[in-house]
Amino acid sequence: MEFNCVVRQSAEDFDAVVIWLHGLGASGDDFVPVLPHLGLPANAKIRFVFPNAPQIPVTINAGYVMPAWYDITSMGEKREFNLGQLLASADMLKQLIDLHLEAGIDSKRILLAGFSQGGAVAYQTALAYPKPLAGLLALSTYFPSAERMIVNDANRSMPIEVHHGNGDEVVVPAMAQAAINDLQRLGLSTTVKHYDMAHEVCLPQIKDIGRFIIDQLKLS
Repeated sequence: MEFNCVVRQSAEDFDAVVIWLHGLGASGDDFVPVLPHLGLPANAKIRFVFPNAPQIPVTINAGYVMPAWYDITSMGEKREFNLGQLLASADMLKQLIDLHLEAGIDSKRILLAGFSQGGAVAYQTALAYPKPLAGLLALSTYFPSAERMIVNDANRSMPIEVHHGNGDEVVVPAMAQAAINDLQRLGLSTTVKHYDMAHEVCLPQIKDIGRFIIDQLKLS
């Protein structure tokens, strides 16, 4: 399977991978400018992979075709969405992880991150993945597939960090709290960080993302 991804890596012989999914209407280039501000060690041999979502019609945006991991048919806290498309995107992400395992990367050296829609896909993929992953960053996102989620034991102890903006009007804070409640219901522990921001990222958060990556990938 061919993957349409933006890739940045600090060494040809990388030994760790971060796969980071963008939000609705964005692209794999979206978070590339963040990388120099993460504060990662200069000697870290790490590959960042930013997949591009497929171009599909999005109902809430008048059916316009745009990059999206799945269709959203109504907004609000109880967001209606196309589950089949979300699961297909999660399967794509799983195959991308598998590809790096085949290249010799240990699953415990692979970390997933996702913003908004991308975070919803990352939740589904990471918790169902059959081998232990390094961690999950859930950024300004929600957990729409929680009710049908079956957590794989391999990732029951995976570190999960939830980041959300207090002023987020797109994915309102109550949706993040619902995701946290679902994670707890599933027997998973999380670290939660709130920021004075809207539906975006901010510099203090970027520093926290860098620290999470350093800690979970054991970068020196």
